[in-house]
Amino acid sequence: MDKNILLKACNYCAYQERTHDEVRQRLKDWNIYGDEAEEIISELITENFLNEERFAKIYAGSKFRVKKWGRNKILQELKRRKLSDYCIKKGLEEIDEEEYFLVLQALLHKKLHSLRAEPNEFIRNKKAADYAMRKGFEGDLVWEILKGI
Repeated sequence: MDKNILLKACNYCAYQERTHDEVRQRLKDWNIYGDEAEEIISELITENFLNEERFAKIYAGSKFRVKKWGRNKILQELKRRKLSDYCIKKGLEEIDEEEYFLVLQALLHKKLHSLRAEPNEFIRNKKAADYAMRKGFEGDLVWEILKGI
């Protein structure tokens, strides 16, 4: 195993959390394939540079807190990144139920406020609900909150 490539891979993983798939792809870009690539990935896991559970927790938590994404969108993105069901479950556990409800409520209030020029209440609610669902929030929860507003 080339120590320079291992050092490059360590730096790549130290910069931000990565998935095994992202590291595999980067190694391919560096023309490292097969057993050598798997050996490097194994070393990164051993040295704790690579941890998919940690990636899922950080990813889910930050996308929720910073971008105000709902569980559905976060789940879809974690699956797209080929994480295991276990890691996805652990990542979604980072989202506090009460905070989730409050964020959705605030998001809907803000959207309804921006739609106040729309005279038809049904259309206004529909547009707000569609917006929240595009952000990944569950439809039944969205409509439950809209009925309460």
